[in-house]
Amino acid sequence: LRYTIMAELEVGGGRYAILQSAAMRKEGDIEVMRLTRNDSGEPALETVEDDDEWEAAAEAYDDLQFGGDERP
Repeated sequence: LRYTIMAELEVGGGRYAILQSAAMRKEGDIEVMRLTRNDSGEPALETVEDDDEWEAAAEAYDDLQFGGDERP
């Protein structure tokens, strides 16, 4: 499965990548992944398990897309 990085953003001191596959784009869905570093210091992605953390990052992405409170 191939994903496109839609955005990288910082929320509440954490860094996140917003990803989307072609199938997800058709449905308007996104995936939120936490940007971290592995033991070697190389960039890595972690699944966001916490619903509040996921929502905060997704909302920040929406704000980038729709300019704050101007959501469709």
